[in-house]
Amino acid sequence: MGTAYLQLLRRLNARLTSASVRLTRWTGKSRVPIHPKHLIVRDAHHRWYLDRIQEGMQVLDVGCGNGVHSISVASQDALVIGVDHDLPSLRSGRMLAAAHHATGLAFVQASAEETLPFLDGHFDLVLLLDVLEHVHRRVELLREIRRALRPGGVLMLSAPNRDTTWKRRLRGAGLFCYADRDHKVEYSQPELLAELQQGGFRVEGELMPVVYDTAWAGLIDLVGGLSLWAYRSLSRLKRRAAHRHPQETTGWRVICRRVPCPSERCD
Repeated sequence: MGTAYLQLLRRLNARLTSASVRLTRWTGKSRVPIHPKHLIVRDAHHRWYLDRIQEGMQVLDVGCGNGVHSISVASQDALVIGVDHDLPSLRSGRMLAAAHHATGLAFVQASAEETLPFLDGHFDLVLLLDVLEHVHRRVELLREIRRALRPGGVLMLSAPNRDTTWKRRLRGAGLFCYADRDHKVEYSQPELLAELQQGGFRVEGELMPVVYDTAWAGLIDLVGGLSLWAYRSLSRLKRRAAHRHPQETTGWRVICRRVPCPSERCD
């Protein structure tokens, strides 16, 4: 593909994704503008973290955005605090929580770039979903999360892969290749593992692929703004392709265990 064609396709993808967010509200799918992926969050694939949630758990959702994951966790009778620096996103989260009659859930304004306003060892589990790549002080954030987790606590996160064929093609043409303009970083698998280790975490099991990275992601998002049934079907195909070709996944889902300090007992 020529550079001009790649640039046009990249811009088109961004505009189609933006349109899909607006469409979810215009077509009555959501009370607030929201990416269609959040409207199929009830699918087990999108709520992959729920297998680890137990009744009465203290859970922190860092960078909770519009609160869809916080609401899902609260539905399992866990006690959840969602934190985000963006007040409009938190307002959307409170509206969605009210619409779902969610209980055991609170939203707090706080920045992932600063000290988290929680006591040491307070949480059993922390979610960090599509957040790390938006942060400058990533290792510091991981260490803050580690501090807020009890000994043996679990961190569940997702982060983007920078080494797909599509992104390498963009990078080779000298074009911006990150999935989001706000991303400060995207990872190779060794880079992500190294950063988690620096932050005080040990990865459990294998890194899990998400969906296949395609040059037509924006068009698929637009389909989601119009038809959730069609979007769900296309998403299912992308998941299967990512499992067949894990090097082409848009990113990874990772389960980590807090590494104890020398003065702590290991679980």
